[in-house]
Amino acid sequence: MRTLCSSTLIGEFFVIGFAGLVAMKDADLSMGTVWTVCGIAMFLCLLLCGLVTRPGGVALGWALQLGLIAAGFVVPIMFFLGAMFAALWWASVHFGRKVDEAKARFAAQAGSA
Repeated sequence: MRTLCSSTLIGEFFVIGFAGLVAMKDADLSMGTVWTVCGIAMFLCLLLCGLVTRPGGVALGWALQLGLIAAGFVVPIMFFLGAMFAALWWASVHFGRKVDEAKARFAAQAGSA
């Protein structure tokens, strides 16, 4: 699960950075505000790469997904990109757990043989 989720989070890291570049063009937003919010979100992406397998890591990932979707109020394309990354996050968690279970079954079978 860690590999799939971390890959999704790294992709989000870059998308958030590019969204910050787009948001900078909005005259109503200060550059400091844009980069503070984007910087915190980008840092959370990197932090979650290490925390995804710990208790609460997946829930924090879901909170980040909701934040990305909400960023659509500032940069409208983020509604679409946030939804796409939420779908990727779901797939990463769902199929990552299945892969982890299969690896555990294989290791148990190999250990008993």
